[in-house]
Amino acid sequence: MAIAVVDSGGANISSVLHALRRLGAEPNFTSSPAAIRAADRVILPGVGAAGRAMEILGQRGLADVIRELKQPVLGICLGMQLLFESSEEDNASLLGLIPARVRRLPETPGLRVPHMGWNAIRNLRPDPLTKSLNGRWFYFVHSFAAPIGDWTLSSSVHGEPFSAVVQRDNFRGAQFHPERSAGAGAALLRHFMESPPA
Repeated sequence: MAIAVVDSGGANISSVLHALRRLGAEPNFTSSPAAIRAADRVILPGVGAAGRAMEILGQRGLADVIRELKQPVLGICLGMQLLFESSEEDNASLLGLIPARVRRLPETPGLRVPHMGWNAIRNLRPDPLTKSLNGRWFYFVHSFAAPIGDWTLSSSVHGEPFSAVVQRDNFRGAQFHPERSAGAGAALLRHFMESPPA
């Protein structure tokens, strides 16, 4: 199975690649449109700012490539947020695959932003990606989050509920870092690798 990990300028690349290799995959870290189009699965990672990430995707000619993909795609952390229409961060226009705006987490007494740490997720509807993961704990690092909507597979809470795992057509995303989430994260990545073609 060919897995393309998109070179989107993110900082969590090595941990994502190592997590996939531990599962027996040989991921291709690439910014090649041809390699991304030809892959059986595509992962869009990301750590950083939404506006800069979209700038890099645009410079590399990858924004439209990603929008047009038909195979299973998984966005991780900022990569998940990029699937949405827009973000309060940098007032950025994103890929526009999910019709909602990513917003900054609320300032709540006793809770810090950015949200850094382990949170449980709650499945809101069934999906092969999140089977057996209801109530499991995952590692989050983020200041912005997507609202709950018909795209939400699983939610979590930091001050208020937000989308922890999303899905629209062949695109899925996880706000947390599965590559840093021990057995639960490995299970999610395995489910993604085993997901049926779109």
